[in-house]
Amino acid sequence: MILSRRALVTALTSCLFLLLGFAGAPALARAHRTTKSDPSSTSTTTVLRGRASWYGSYFQGRRTSSGERYNRFAYTCAHKTLPFGTRLRVTNVKNGRAVVVRVSDRGPFRHQRILDLSEIAAKPLGVVECGAATVIAEVVAADTPLGPASTPGNLAVLYDADPNPDAAFTTYKVTTTALATGDKADLVAAATVTKAEVIDVAESVDCPAGFLIQAGSFVEAANAQSLQARIKAVMPELHVTVSQDMIDGRQRSRVLVGNFGERPEAEAIRQQLLVWGIGGLVREVALR
Repeated sequence: MILSRRALVTALTSCLFLLLGFAGAPALARAHRTTKSDPSSTSTTTVLRGRASWYGSYFQGRRTSSGERYNRFAYTCAHKTLPFGTRLRVTNVKNGRAVVVRVSDRGPFRHQRILDLSEIAAKPLGVVECGAATVIAEVVAADTPLGPASTPGNLAVLYDADPNPDAAFTTYKVTTTALATGDKADLVAAATVTKAEVIDVAESVDCPAGFLIQAGSFVEAANAQSLQARIKAVMPELHVTVSQDMIDGRQRSRVLVGNFGERPEAEAIRQQLLVWGIGGLVREVALR
């Protein structure tokens, strides 16, 4: 009798382990599947680079290609092919200012431009004063709030990823991997003419001349000269000057690096200086 009880306990125990094994198998399989990397999880961003202009008040109330009336006080834009309702974060590469707009019309169809911005969208970018400006436009999520936005932290990377920077405009796709590694993006479309052929001199009359990096500001001129020498030692190709200025009633020696035509160029150099432990701020400089 005792032997038969032991045999029964042994049999029940074996069945229990067998059942637990079957129950745990799907969970283990699920865990195994979730740990595998999914190549399709790599996200892609569509980026447009080119000249943007703006609508004047003359078009107020006119019907657009989407059927809605143009409203100069709404954050909208015209693009030749993007679906109506597509949202774009548009950044002026000259000054780094950004705005989110919604595609509601078709155009522009002149001067090799890629976007026509509504008046309220063009103003914070400085496009109204300049007539037109070179922009980077990223397709963003449909729920992204419209209106002024912060400068993209990866603006310099997006700008450098352009596969055909000499063309008047390009459309390209950038993967998260490319953004991390600095690789060139996949070219979708590009103009057959160059940037120089489409930029009207009159457009830039009232625009900022460029950008400088202020690497330091010192009371002692010797400290400024020391930093100047250090920058020249690590990046001899840079133009580095020491400017003497009165700030808050005190004489200051400011170390200024370069004179860059567009903000992404200055930001890229600032990042390189950070690698050497040299901080700095990008400052817009006016025409002289």
